[in-house]
Amino acid sequence: MPRDNVTAISQSEAKALFADLKAAKALVLAVSGGPDSTALMVLAARWRKALKRGPDLIAVTVDHGLRAESKREARDVARLARELGLAHRTLRWRGDKPAKGIPRAAREARYRLLAQAARKAGASHILTAHTLDDQAETVVMRLSRGSGITGLAAMQRTSGVPGHDTVLLVRPFLDTAKLRLIATLTKSNIAFADDPTNRDAAFTRARLRGLMPQLASEGLDAARLALLARRAGRADAALEQIVDIVWRGLAARGSGPSLCFEAAALARTPDEIRVRLMQRAIGAVGTEGPVELGKLEALTEALTVALAAGIPWRRTLAGALVTLQKGRLTVETAPPRRSGVGRGVRNALTKAAGKRAKPAKSR
Repeated sequence: MPRDNVTAISQSEAKALFADLKAAKALVLAVSGGPDSTALMVLAARWRKALKRGPDLIAVTVDHGLRAESKREARDVARLARELGLAHRTLRWRGDKPAKGIPRAAREARYRLLAQAARKAGASHILTAHTLDDQAETVVMRLSRGSGITGLAAMQRTSGVPGHDTVLLVRPFLDTAKLRLIATLTKSNIAFADDPTNRDAAFTRARLRGLMPQLASEGLDAARLALLARRAGRADAALEQIVDIVWRGLAARGSGPSLCFEAAALARTPDEIRVRLMQRAIGAVGTEGPVELGKLEALTEALTVALAAGIPWRRTLAGALVTLQKGRLTVETAPPRRSGVGRGVRNALTKAAGKRAKPAKSR
């Protein structure tokens, strides 16, 4: 989008962006001080001021303590919030920081602190300023990692906050270009912070961000990447509805924390549906968190071979034990891991069982 053609967001547009949040009791605005989140705070404040009744707005700045400028930026956000008539809180990410995986750890800390602030304020939603540009970058990142349909759907306007079921995350600007937010602030003569880590080539997103102009010149601009995300999201939602139906017809509770499937019926399901059924089952009884897609696919491929051959088969993944025997597939919580000799014996037995079943090799 050429800068000369960029227009500020109007009052009527802002009203439409926040319209579905009017009935909320309170909203937490995640405001770092950069252009996107500053525009979020300004536009939300204008929207709320135009309402006779509406939600309380609480701007929250998470200071990760990773840059010397972060304290000053938090103070600037607090000052602007006061000028806009909004409450403001600064929350700090305390404790030791990891040597690797800083972006992921910082993101997890940010959402944890934002969720805590939302619960304290009685807020049902957290608003973030993710833009169309962020959505496009996320799609490219997911493509580079070989993500499936769910991953390519990228971010949704409304989603849950991982680990915090009582709060929803809303991204009002997901279809809005970043340049329009900057134009909105420029028109109102409102300053914002510039975070140099957004251009730091040490981080994957920053490197991919640098490629976006070149991709756009080939026709793969932010709008088309976001369109891919919407279409992938539509396909993902349809597949999940089919899985819901198949799950109700196939999955049955076994003894204790286990699930059972009739092997013959499972063998007749399409590969993608079978992968998703195994993901749900392992997620329901496993003890080690979300299942990595590549490992899930490898397990399902091996299971497919065993189903076709009609032979016993067993595999563990993400704290779940998957067993095919006597025409039934059982998914149950795996026994606790042992150390030393016990683990070696178990691995040997698992390897021997795998050879008998002749599962497909992992991709």
